[in-house]
Amino acid sequence: MASGNDILYIKGEKNTEVSKLEVTLGDLLSMECSNQNVLNKVKTLRILKIPEKGQHRFVISVLKVIECIHKEYPNLTIQNEGEIDLIITYENPKKQNRLYHLAKVCVISGITFLGAAFSIMSFNNDVGITKMFGQIYSQVMGHPSDGFSLLELTYSIGLIIGILVFFNHFGEKRFSVDPTPMEVEMRLYENDIQSTLIEAYSRKEMELDVGKTDSSGNTGA
Repeated sequence: MASGNDILYIKGEKNTEVSKLEVTLGDLLSMECSNQNVLNKVKTLRILKIPEKGQHRFVISVLKVIECIHKEYPNLTIQNEGEIDLIITYENPKKQNRLYHLAKVCVISGITFLGAAFSIMSFNNDVGITKMFGQIYSQVMGHPSDGFSLLELTYSIGLIIGILVFFNHFGEKRFSVDPTPMEVEMRLYENDIQSTLIEAYSRKEMELDVGKTDSSGNTGA
């Protein structure tokens, strides 16, 4: 039983993936309370039942979470330290076919490699890098280049080193603790997606909020 002096601190991330259809508060939130009995009970409270077919992504207001807790503990003080809107995405726990996953990785890697190579060659042609190297070689050596020289070799090596330094990693090896430019762009993209989802669900009144029921017709208690 919760007393009026008990305080429950909750913290939820903006986006959470779950692998079971019966979603409890313990699946979504990090929680802390001096009353261990209250804490253990709150973790087991169901907030959402995801249908096996149909929509597998939901947006829940933190007020819905507080409402769910107050139905069990009306006198409990709740302090939210996290997000005010939570995105829940259901992922089927079935393992993906490894052969299919490997084929997908190979195809994406091939497309990325060819696209990068084409972009580099297009840039070199636009700026006339071959002609420029030929002129430099003729001025320094006093005779025309045969088509491949130390300039081309060092340029190719420098290009590879520059790309590795810029992207800050090679395979699983990192050159510094800073996030890579790709990671930064991916996080910005994820934040934009999450903000758009929350706004879209709110405008369409699909967000699970106080007084609303989930897809199974339950209020989450």
